[in-house]
Amino acid sequence: MVLLNILDVILFVLGAISLGYQAVCIIASLFHHHITFPDVPMDKRYAVLISARNEETVVPNLINSIRAQTYPARLVDIWLVADNCTDNTAEVVRGMGCHVVERHNLQQVGKGYALTYLLDAMISKGVANNYDAFFVFDADNRLDKHYIEEMNKAFQSGFRILTSYRNSTNLSDNWVSSGSALWFIRESRFLNNSRMLFGSSCHVGGTGFMFSREVMQRNNGWKFHLLTEDLEFTMDSVLHGDRIGYCGTAILYDEQPVSFGQSWRQRLRWSKGFLQVFRYYGPQLIKRAIQERDFSAVDFTMLICPFMLLGILRVVVGVLFAALGFVSWTMQFESLISGVVGGVLGLLGMMFLAALTVFAERDQIGASNKELLAYVLSFPIYMASYIPISFQAIFSKAQWKPIEHKG
Repeated sequence: MVLLNILDVILFVLGAISLGYQAVCIIASLFHHHITFPDVPMDKRYAVLISARNEETVVPNLINSIRAQTYPARLVDIWLVADNCTDNTAEVVRGMGCHVVERHNLQQVGKGYALTYLLDAMISKGVANNYDAFFVFDADNRLDKHYIEEMNKAFQSGFRILTSYRNSTNLSDNWVSSGSALWFIRESRFLNNSRMLFGSSCHVGGTGFMFSREVMQRNNGWKFHLLTEDLEFTMDSVLHGDRIGYCGTAILYDEQPVSFGQSWRQRLRWSKGFLQVFRYYGPQLIKRAIQERDFSAVDFTMLICPFMLLGILRVVVGVLFAALGFVSWTMQFESLISGVVGGVLGLLGMMFLAALTVFAERDQIGASNKELLAYVLSFPIYMASYIPISFQAIFSKAQWKPIEHKG
């Protein structure tokens, strides 16, 4: 009985803190859109790092958008790692005048290993230290023409690690792509933007971020290989005392999965990666939050906290105690009903959050009002699918698998 009460209190407190924090972030961002940075000389030298696996059809779009930047092209070099490619990605990119490193390793699979291989090659060639900072993009991305110019302003304002505004090239394809796109737009506007306002650290997404030469040297290249290497990089940086910045005026467009099967596999990897990151970094974050009184450590502990695992543990313990006669089945049934009601209210809250995101960021979203109404209504279904995904992640051996991109 005591154990059940403890689990109930933990779930209630963590849930209340999480919801309260989200509400504060939303209110803050509604009244302050983006922090802008002052104009600075465009004189820093940057390397663009791209990991690509069979992306010959889409990577030229990214390269062309980099070449079309308002930032001086002579100060931006493009480096691509052709990771276990079986198509002509390497040849296509070389033909466009970019640096290409080919990698063939089917034992160590994933973007983290590919970035390690690419940076190791740059270090061994003696060219890595020629750059002030490094951008990381996925092959299917496209950039607003002012992207590097805006990130350069934020970089020269003092941030050693930066993330950017993540939009989508195909939000209006269907309810699957819109669900993912709205989630990332929400994260940019109502989470990272608010973290900047509060003076805390932001969360690096899987693409559209940069880190300085000093950070690269500290990490001896790239050392992050969990299923969510971006989240691992974020936690490691916070534990080193870095404040990760957010540049909302630097806009990146990402292609989202369209099929539900691809989306499920991608989010299963993310969910498994969150569990990995909590296992390796959770205790250190909690320790830093207590000893250093670091709000960012508190924030990210909540971000990677395995709520689903705690919820499953609560149900299992409740059923076991009822079966052993320690508590009544009626009490457990009532707890289950309360959980279901809370879940329904949570899904309605997700619908409200999607509507608020559309309202606040309407100018950035390329879809008709009729489509957006449908996607707001379907957003809770997309989010509800995380419940079985998170449950599967506890027991599965999720692996990195490429997502087919149409460009």
